[in-house]
Amino acid sequence: MLQNQRVFDTDVQLFKYKVLKEVIRRAYEGGLENAYIEIPKIVSPGPKSELRCCIYKERAIVQERVRMAMGGNPDNPNVVEVLDIACDECPIGGIYVSPACRGCITHACKEACPRGAISIVDRHCVVDKERCIECGKCTKACPYGAIIAQHRPCMVSCKVKAISMDADRKAKIDNDKCISCGACIIQCPFGALSDKSFVLDIIDILKKSENNTKYKVYAVVAPSIISQCRATSVEQVTEGIHKLGFADVFEAALGADITLYHEAKEWSEKNGVMTTSCCPAFVSYIEKYFPELRSNVSSSPSPMVETALLLKKMDPDCKCVFIGPCVAKKGEYKHPRTKGAIDCVMSFEELQAFLDARCINTAELDGMPLENASFFGRIFARSGGITDGLLEVARNLGVEGIKPVAMSGIEECKSNLMLLKVGKSPYNFFEGMACVGGCVNGPLCINHGLKNIGDVDQYGRSSSVEGIGPNVDLWAEKMGDADTTGL
Repeated sequence: MLQNQRVFDTDVQLFKYKVLKEVIRRAYEGGLENAYIEIPKIVSPGPKSELRCCIYKERAIVQERVRMAMGGNPDNPNVVEVLDIACDECPIGGIYVSPACRGCITHACKEACPRGAISIVDRHCVVDKERCIECGKCTKACPYGAIIAQHRPCMVSCKVKAISMDADRKAKIDNDKCISCGACIIQCPFGALSDKSFVLDIIDILKKSENNTKYKVYAVVAPSIISQCRATSVEQVTEGIHKLGFADVFEAALGADITLYHEAKEWSEKNGVMTTSCCPAFVSYIEKYFPELRSNVSSSPSPMVETALLLKKMDPDCKCVFIGPCVAKKGEYKHPRTKGAIDCVMSFEELQAFLDARCINTAELDGMPLENASFFGRIFARSGGITDGLLEVARNLGVEGIKPVAMSGIEECKSNLMLLKVGKSPYNFFEGMACVGGCVNGPLCINHGLKNIGDVDQYGRSSSVEGIGPNVDLWAEKMGDADTTGL
């Protein structure tokens, strides 16, 4: 991570980063009481606006981003909120016939429509909105591409249909349906949906530790950190996190090693059918949309929680802050099932802002080693990583009969869970990740792409930890578990 270098995929992320950086700086240096007045003028100095119709709207949006950077609406339990002023009221016309319609005589569009919603008027295609079911068959049939399916990006990205339009044509989130996957955050072209930030809580935790003399503050870093270090190294970022005031940095992949052991043993006790518990958005999806499958969800805590539980067993007074790419983790850490193991969550986007606000240029650091986890723990960051690790651990434990499927994205999760629900699935172990590709493409990553998946495998191979045995033995020693031989 480099100071003052453009490392983000989009201007929306950069805009968000600038606000976060200024809020963090003021939390340390003073001036936070005037944040709503002064930060908009710093981020959008004017006189002309850079991103919106006028400087006044742009600054009003910055004010909303300041609110989100300072924790958002405390009365809204969802970690994702709509910034009304930023919502551009995108068109939601559904199936739309553009002027490109040539009035051809084949009428392929009409023939393709299963509901008879298309007629030809004055030689041009006309769509009957009352009959149209927006299946999209006409858009594919038109030889000119003249028929367009026009939908809001946020609504398209939300695979659980938790986003709708209110009376003012602004986006609205149904918290009862939302699983906090964060897909809408990266898909909205105007940044009108955002996650709440808890950086002020993290700063408070660090300050009250009095340089780790009152209690130690540990960072628990997701293995997907590897894909966020294109200009520097994991070791340099690790030292940067130390310089932020953390006593030590641990890999969440350490907890992933422990999770593999637990899930392999649990699968053999769950009548041979189990779904993973590592992705909180996936767990929420099952709880809300497949409640009859709740008993099949692994009782093992997520790697984030496993790591923190171990740390707190070793140092009961410590505080643990998770750093990763996930929106849902910001909700998970407050859930009763995590037993208070994690004290706060920071995203990779926020880490970048934190480092730059504190003038820490990781490219200039020597670096510190981060060697807590095995190959299998580290590849949890990508889709299929849990499955690969589980099969290896099951083989070592003598557990047979596992037939796994790795589900990448909510649509794949839905199709496979439907088969499980009706008893027609050929699989008995279901690895579910809400983000396509896995955590490595989480919504709060600085950058996204296929290369990230390759980075994870390479990072796993660089581990010096031989298998999951050492971490499981450590866990057994500190937590008092039974026999862990065979690893």
